[in-house]
Amino acid sequence: MHCEIEFLAVGEASRAGDAIVLRYGYDHNYELMLVDGGHAETGDQIVEHLRQQFGPNPILQHVVLTHSDADHASGLRTVLSELTVRNLWLHIPWAHADLDLFSDKRFTFEGLQKKIEAEYEIISEILELARTAGCNIQPAFQGADIGPFKVLSPKENTYRYLVPQFDRTPDPDQAVIEAANMWIGKESVYKKLIEMAKAAAKSWIKESWTEERLRDGGITSASNESSVVLYGAFENELRVLLTGDAGVNALWWAANYAAQIGLPLQQFTFVQIPHHGSRRNVGPSVLDNLIGPAVPEGTAAHFQAYVSAPADDDKHPRRIVLNAFKRRGGRIIATQGVNKVHWGGFSPRPGYTACADLPFYTEVEEYT
Repeated sequence: MHCEIEFLAVGEASRAGDAIVLRYGYDHNYELMLVDGGHAETGDQIVEHLRQQFGPNPILQHVVLTHSDADHASGLRTVLSELTVRNLWLHIPWAHADLDLFSDKRFTFEGLQKKIEAEYEIISEILELARTAGCNIQPAFQGADIGPFKVLSPKENTYRYLVPQFDRTPDPDQAVIEAANMWIGKESVYKKLIEMAKAAAKSWIKESWTEERLRDGGITSASNESSVVLYGAFENELRVLLTGDAGVNALWWAANYAAQIGLPLQQFTFVQIPHHGSRRNVGPSVLDNLIGPAVPEGTAAHFQAYVSAPADDDKHPRRIVLNAFKRRGGRIIATQGVNKVHWGGFSPRPGYTACADLPFYTEVEEYT
């Protein structure tokens, strides 16, 4: 079958979000899938777009929420209210809460679940809407098949260790989690202030094709590391990798599982650049393993790399990240206020024009 991938231009200024419409099958015999729903106002945008493009009553065979952050989840409430959704795939944080992994041992299991559920009202609303509509609700963990896609990450047991490290759950038992080698690090207000200070101190530094400034060791939130990573294989050796907001850990987990079950890496036709092009979510080593090492300068691009980022966002995407995908053979496409679609074998729809890819930048961000 073919696979069409459309990144909707959602979010504005520093409020980046994700909403990806997938169509798989053939021109007159296809199914629709939605990955993430962006912000609250994005829901109306998604519904209107689907009705304009696919008729007044489009059916979503699958909806995937990659992780519980509001910029991916909020719009799904409108989608579930307005459209027919057959299958909803997501993680429910409180359903995977393990008392042993939290520092406060006074919690009962029921008390802990209620505490966490209260912090994730959007997820609760989504679940209630899905149940009311008779939607099939399923967990999106490693090994699951979602239409033509395989979930590469996260593993269910890994997710159990990540939940206490989310910024809206009670404090984790760090010693227990570290002993299991699953410590990511819980974000704090102090940590966020440090990141803001670093961003304010940004300057520019020269970068060449052969001198990569991006470094390993990027750290993102545990919630981002819980993002669903999807692998799809289609006709004409079209291979698709969708990453949500996955960080370096999640990308390694995905790559290792793909290798374990015999899915080829470094042969993708289409790759989503994680987390709107954040520098904290990728590093040279994991990119070498996942999509391949740098190619000689001047080599023709051999895959598409899409990134969702608002036109007026001064933080995303990072040039240093775009260069990393570019030097590994990517043709870089950013939404930046305009829907962008990879036809993937489908006939182009009216109203779309060819888009230019972003250049290789000779100056990238430096952080002091």
